[in-house]
Order: sequence, then structure tokens, then C-alpha cells
Amino acid sequence: MTNIKQRSKDWKSGASKTITFIVTKDCQLACKYCYLVGKNSKERMSLDIAKKAIDYILSHEDDMPEESVVFDFIGGEPFLEIELIDKVCDYIKTEMFRLNHHWFNSFRFSFSTNGINYHEKKIQDFINKNRNHLSIGITIDGTQMKHDLNRIYKVSSKGSYQDVVKNIPLWLQQFPNAATKVTISSPDIPYISESVIHLYSLGIHEVNINCVFEDVWKEGDDKAYESELLKLADIIIDNDYYKDYACSFFSETIGKPLDKVKENQNWCGAGKMLAIDAAGKFYPCTRFAQYSLRDKKECVIGDIEKGIDYNKLRPFLSLDRCTQSTNECVDCEVAGGCAWCQGENYDAADTDTFFQRATAICKMHKVRVRANNYFWNKLYRKLELEGQSKDELPSSNHVNINC
Repeated sequence: MTNIKQRSKDWKSGASKTITFIVTKDCQLACKYCYLVGKNSKERMSLDIAKKAIDYILSHEDDMPEESVVFDFIGGEPFLEIELIDKVCDYIKTEMFRLNHHWFNSFRFSFSTNGINYHEKKIQDFINKNRNHLSIGITIDGTQMKHDLNRIYKVSSKGSYQDVVKNIPLWLQQFPNAATKVTISSPDIPYISESVIHLYSLGIHEVNINCVFEDVWKEGDDKAYESELLKLADIIIDNDYYKDYACSFFSETIGKPLDKVKENQNWCGAGKMLAIDAAGKFYPCTRFAQYSLRDKKECVIGDIEKGIDYNKLRPFLSLDRCTQSTNECVDCEVAGGCAWCQGENYDAADTDTFFQRATAICKMHKVRVRANNYFWNKLYRKLELEGQSKDELPSSNHVNINC
């Protein structure tokens, strides 16, 4: 458990630039909660577009002074384009070396994959080639019941659990400290507690888990959610899972009033990140590309030919908690740790604004806070009865592992 605190911190203590390549909008799956409403098999990035994007990025070193960089590859399913990705990564490495760029040897290639084709030779060859600069997360939602409820094949509607779980041992052998990300929507609330424990049983020691930000919640979901979280808290504490495993549901740092001066930053990095699509257009993050939006038009901040338009980027750099939240949210007694997605804020807003915070998860956050308080109170009582101090807890249990 001692490694989880280190894993939970942003790479290079948050001093890294995240640059995302949307290499494909295709995927084998049609997950029911997926926010990518415009997935298709036609929009695939070419090597020429990728190279032009890289040339622009590396030639504007002064505009991107972060000490390190994360090159993030997403889809759809990014490993569907592993041949392209392999060539792109080779080009990045050789160009950074040729230019003596300050990111050379201070970079990471990052992937979030559905894990279906993880075992294939061409993917394993890529992993072996780039092992020292890789971060790969496989998404598995928990038990087969929960996973197959949402993560289904787009053609057959068959659940994908069996095709994913068979690759978990290989993944953990290669990345023993890897974490998975679990998504919660209304239908799968009853399976939360058993799913987290199931993931622990597979050997996954860190489970990052969060509710979808979209307005999908039904009457009574919050009560069912609270029941599952309390059950999960009991299981983790009564069976001593807290000693070796982490779950982002429970953190000492959430559910407190805000210091409006010290805690007024934006929740996410929209605007500080950069995303590139198959047409070579630049976005403040992938959630502002058209395939991520239900009701709004894409928000382009430049392209590979003209570069970044800083006038279009400026509004994103001015975003903070107070500029987009109502007084009710800012003054909320449990505001600490209440998250939002900038793209969902824009998509759900009444007008074409970035400054209206979506609050569909409000009641779910408040439930999480109550369950979180229960978890820590019960854990500290147990430690006290056993003659232990909370300072003896593994350090990972004192950090907030964000999803």
C-alpha cells in the first residue's frame, strides 16, 4: 500500500502538460454511459496530421514550459490504431532528441483502454518497446454482472467482461501498481460494493470510481447509493482491506467547507491541456470535440496550420470555482471534493457559455460525504480500540485519489 500515495499524485507533482491525440472515434463497445455520442469508424487520424501537430507543439517550446509532458492517446478505443500510435511515438521521441527539447526523457505515453485486445502481439510489442515511459489503465467495472450491464459490444450487445478479465493478470504483471477506473450510473448502483471487492480480488489495489456527471439520476438513487457506500465501508474496514487497498470513494479531504481564496481553482485542466483530432483541430480538452457533445457545437481553439488562437483559449484560463458556480455551491458546507466536468458544464448550460456549472451530481456528492464520514469515524474507532493511532495508517489513506 505504500506505493499508492506516490501513484495517486499527478506525474511530476502536477508539473506536466497533457497533450491528447484522438486517434480514432471508433470502438468495439457501445457502453451505455459513454459520453462519446458521436463515435464512428470513419474519423481516424493519419500519420501526416499527427506529425504536423507534433511539429507545432515541439516548435513552440516557450509556450509550453511545463517540465514534463504526458502524450495521451484516446478514442474510441486507442489500441485499434496501435500501428499509427507506434509510429507517432517513434516520431515524438526522435524529434525531441533532435531538437534537444526539454521534454526529452521527461515524458510519458498514456492510455485508457477497454482491454479487449491488450494481449495481441502488436500491442505487446509496443508495450515492451516503450515500457519505461508508459501508463496504461484497463477499464473493468467490477463483477461480470455490473460490467456487462453497460460495457457491451456495439454489434452483438454481448457483455465484454470475459474478454477483458482474461487480460488483467498480464496487465498487472506488467504494471503492478496500475489502477482501474469504474463508472457509476443509475442502473448499476446495486452492484457497487461487491464490484469494488471483486476488483480487489483480481489483484487491483487501487480503484478509482465516480458517478457520471450527466443528468441521469432517478428518484431514490441517492438513497440506494448511500446504502451501497455504507455497505462497502463496512466490508473494507471489517475485513482490513484498508491496509492494502484504496478506493477513491473514501478520502479525508472531501466534504468540508471551502476556503474561497485558497480553493478557488478550476476542478479540471481544460485550457491547460491540448487535444488534437483527426482533422488536425485543437481543443481545450477532448470533451469539447463534436463527438463528445450532445447539444452544443464543438469548441475549436486552433489547428495544426494556424496554431493555437489564444483569444479563444483565454476564457478557459479564467475559469475557476467562483466564476461558474452559484452561491449555493460556493457556500455549501460540504463543497470540498465536489467535482465537475468542464465539457459537461458547457454541454448542459442554458446558453453557449463555459461559466455555468452543471449540478446533476449534487445529491450524489452529498451522499458520498455522509458515507465518507461514516467510513472514517468507524475506522478511527476501530484503530482506537486496537490501540493504534491514525498516524499508523498507510499513507495512501490520507490522500484524495481523484477520478
